[in-house]
Amino acid sequence: QVQLVESGGGLVQAGGSLTLSCTASGSTSSINVMAWYRQAPGKQRELVAVSTPDGATNYVDSVKGRFTISRGGAKNTVYLQMNSLKPADTAVYFCYAVSLGRNYWGQGTQVTVSS
Repeated sequence: QVQLVESGGGLVQAGGSLTLSCTASGSTSSINVMAWYRQAPGKQRELVAVSTPDGATNYVDSVKGRFTISRGGAKNTVYLQMNSLKPADTAVYFCYAVSLGRNYWGQGTQVTVSS
């Protein structure tokens, strides 16, 4: 079992920055992929950024060049640095991890970008 806890959400003006953090606990040694998803009101949850064990990263087109995903040294932490935030980035952001073929989700953290 893996537990994920996010932090770092909040209210920011357009053009501002936020950094989200997600720390995994439990059986963390088997975690491979970690990612961030988001879900805006009335919309489906979408993949924002993903980090694989070999260091590869990938981003949804709408955040490329503005967001950066990174893993902590112990590999049980994942960050999402968000720059040049836009009102369209407003959503609940969820941490996601895969371990031994099972999917795990955090509880979500709200990010609100005001215009």
